Amino acid sequence: METRLSDQEKHILLDLAHQSIVAAVHQDHPHRLDLDSLPNRLQQPGASFVTLTRSGLLRGCIGTLKHEIPLAQDVALRARAAATDDPRFPPLQIDEIEDTEIEISVLTTPQPLEYTSADELLTLLVPGLDGVTITHGLKRATFLPQVWEKVDGPEHFLSMLCQKAQLPADAWRRGQLEISTYRVESFHRSPPKRTAEE
Repeated sequence: METRLSDQEKHILLDLAHQSIVAAVHQDHPHRLDLDSLPNRLQQPGASFVTLTRSGLLRGCIGTLKHEIPLAQDVALRARAAATDDPRFPPLQIDEIEDTEIEISVLTTPQPLEYTSADELLTLLVPGLDGVTITHGLKRATFLPQVWEKVDGPEHFLSMLCQKAQLPADAWRRGQLEISTYRVESFHRSPPKRTAEE
């Protein structure tokens, strides 16, 4: 695992994500980042996914696998996109912000996974820890490690991932996929608890 974030760095990223979401929902210009004022770790190139949920249901999730821009900037961009640009959902509304949970997943650099058979592939994956990306021609899809909580094991995980990439569910058995794995450090901010009077 690459260098872990400190509690302060996580707090800063969650604040940045929240500020970006509020600005996006109010259709304001993106918050200008003063990178020089941030911890060095957040100024380094990073890749992240920002996931939004309300009452336990997915409300938006956008991310990247590429470590190209400063991590703080990447998180701010993904948060804004998760709130307004996830094609699966309508844009987040102002009255939804307060009860939306923000989860940030910071990714390690993906590493190619070498395998010679479907059976070997099943033994190489680490359920609960590995994020997985599959590529076949122009088709590509990824699942964060959190998806393992919703599947019955590696076979189910890979079949669902193939379907996400618009490939046959058993495409992973044919040995034609390029596969890479990565790990994440994830942390979240829950919405404030409401009192009975509210």
